[in-house]
Amino acid sequence: MKLHELKPDKGSRKKRKVVGRGAGSGHGKTSCRGHNGQNSRAGGGVRPGFEGGQMPLARRLPKYGFTNIFRKEYDIVNLADLERISAEGEVTAETLADRGVVGGKRRLKVLGNGDITKPLTVKASKFSKTAAEKIEKAGGKALVI
Repeated sequence: MKLHELKPDKGSRKKRKVVGRGAGSGHGKTSCRGHNGQNSRAGGGVRPGFEGGQMPLARRLPKYGFTNIFRKEYDIVNLADLERISAEGEVTAETLADRGVVGGKRRLKVLGNGDITKPLTVKASKFSKTAAEKIEKAGGKALVI
């Protein structure tokens, strides 16, 4: 297949309905809007969620839960990830973000999934117990910052 052979699938591109072009077109006079009513007027129609005066679904359903505005979000990294990236020496959230292992939240939590063999100095906001134990067993340090 070449670039000049590309074309959209049949039926994926729908033609626009041309209205208001005279009685012979089949879409003339009222331009498919009917004779009267809210939707026949310019600017007419109802807002999203309006159900004709019936109590809207969004107001009929009960409210639940709340959003904690003080929530702290962490990037999660496992020991298997630290082993895989073959880092040497010191590992921080910034170095992991540069390598694309974690996002940019800059709070890091290290979990103990996997094994580690290199003596790394890992600086993070939180460590699980097993992660800290495995890092220190490998000759490294788990520093909480």
